Amino acid sequence: MSYDQGNRWTTHTAVPHVDIDAGLRQYMLRVYNYMAGGLALTGLVAYFASASGIYLSLAHTPLMWVIVLAPLGLVLLLQFRINSMSLGAAQATYWAYAALVGLSLGFIFLVYTGASIATTFFVTASMFLAMSIWGYTTKRDLSAMGSFLFMGLIGIVVASLVNFFLHSAALQFAISFIGVIVFTGLTAWDTQQIKEMYWQGDGTLVAGKKAIMGALRLYLDFLNLFLMLLQFAGVRRN
Repeated sequence: MSYDQGNRWTTHTAVPHVDIDAGLRQYMLRVYNYMAGGLALTGLVAYFASASGIYLSLAHTPLMWVIVLAPLGLVLLLQFRINSMSLGAAQATYWAYAALVGLSLGFIFLVYTGASIATTFFVTASMFLAMSIWGYTTKRDLSAMGSFLFMGLIGIVVASLVNFFLHSAALQFAISFIGVIVFTGLTAWDTQQIKEMYWQGDGTLVAGKKAIMGALRLYLDFLNLFLMLLQFAGVRRN
């Protein structure tokens, strides 16, 4: 498969199976490396922002809105402009996104205990690994499940916006519970989709951009699953 200028994935003539498997493994490893690197950068920035007091100094200023909304702008930039970007620019945008998300998440180290954060991270990693492996290896077409989960994701976004004004603990509990289910399922579906994006004939530039976009999808699945689990079962500081 290849990525054309119209943001469409197109199928190409099959090539030898052994060569595809070797290339596919390398491609998926690149995706996971980008994802892991992004998560590590987010975690380090979040911890530094909390420990240094930077988060608290920004929390009640208009600049905090810029920090919160800027990652959305970078995601949209990657989504709609990646075809015209150089590989270096796409990589820089991805790393900038991960860093800004970390800055906006400095609060978790102030709200939750360190042990709770660590435990939730390892639970998230275990769930993510299991679902991603299943999504990669299953022969079942997960498209129908993906469509259902996407509708669930829209519901979570709408409910979260409503609860921003209501501040309902019961609604937040429900959002977190449903969110865990949705992002667990999306991990498998996105992994299958990312696998299907691969085509051996892609050049270095196209393959690199595909890996970045795939990593971004899995990064979002992992991060949102982690945050939902933390809200659902995290231990708050006294």
